[in-house]
Amino acid sequence: MSVLASKNLSPGLLSSVNAAIIAAANALMMLFITDTWYVPLVVFAITFLFVYLLYYYTLQRFIYRKIKLIYKFIYQTKATKREEYFYENVLPQKSIEEVSEDVQKWALQKKTEIESLKANEQFRKEFLMNLAHELRTPIFSIQGHVYTLLNGALHDETVNMKFLSNASKSIDRLVGLVDDLDEISKLESGKIPLVQEAFNIQELVKEVYDELQFKAKEKQIQLSLKKGTERPLYVYADKQKMKQVLVNLVDNAIKYGNDRGNVITGCYEVDDKNVYVEVSDNGPGISEEHMPRIFERFYRADRSRARAIGGTGLGLAIVKHIVEAHGQTVNARSKPGVGSSFGFTLEKAAHN
Repeated sequence: MSVLASKNLSPGLLSSVNAAIIAAANALMMLFITDTWYVPLVVFAITFLFVYLLYYYTLQRFIYRKIKLIYKFIYQTKATKREEYFYENVLPQKSIEEVSEDVQKWALQKKTEIESLKANEQFRKEFLMNLAHELRTPIFSIQGHVYTLLNGALHDETVNMKFLSNASKSIDRLVGLVDDLDEISKLESGKIPLVQEAFNIQELVKEVYDELQFKAKEKQIQLSLKKGTERPLYVYADKQKMKQVLVNLVDNAIKYGNDRGNVITGCYEVDDKNVYVEVSDNGPGISEEHMPRIFERFYRADRSRARAIGGTGLGLAIVKHIVEAHGQTVNARSKPGVGSSFGFTLEKAAHN
């Protein structure tokens, strides 16, 4: 019974065991029927051979061929003739239990793949819906202003320049949207090479602050470096790309932050190899349910407020792609009523 209980019975061994049992039973019966000593041995030999061949053929033909067919479904690689011979004649045949485990693993893998495909399909639908909405808004605005001008407002000096100016703003928004989409597509495909160099990250933050100072003053927002992180830190990255990351993060902090608030950037030495940069604000914050999706294209936590403020809805997606193109990670922390923080890691320059 210990042999039959094994999980690695081959067709030959299983056939031999069954044939031996049946042949022995027939031989014992012949001992009671005849007194000739060799007759039970002949019966045993004939029965063993017949039962063995029958069992072996049955197992090979109707069971293991079915198993082989199952593996044709669950495996994508095709074996060569040499590999097939090796699998069938050299390697031990898999037991039914092992085949069952393989099928369960395959089913779990396929279930995971199907769930992933469903999630991707849902993301694709949402992306197309959001893209259509983002494109429709400036296009309809341009269309409305142009039609109004064509219907007579072009010659009305009190409104024609205003309508043209509004149409121009919508065109600029449309161009910005297309440029951002093109940027993400190039980043995903790796068509934009990284030109990495060593530079002072705090100096780059100050440069970004200088460029966005006018926007910050309009809302009376104070831009500053985190106290205690002023010591120069040098990173090894694409300076222009990282400037784009900081511009997007600081610009978002200004746009969505509270009037008379603060935007603080901290630069921290994590270890001998990495630097962590974090842009924080004391704005309204983001609800927890939105946090897992804020780096998705066009995803907006507060759509009504975002529409009023403007932007393409692709800034954080671009940030994520640029940081990950450097082999680094980006994260976000937020709490309603407290504010938001967006941080990313960078490789520390060797000479720092």
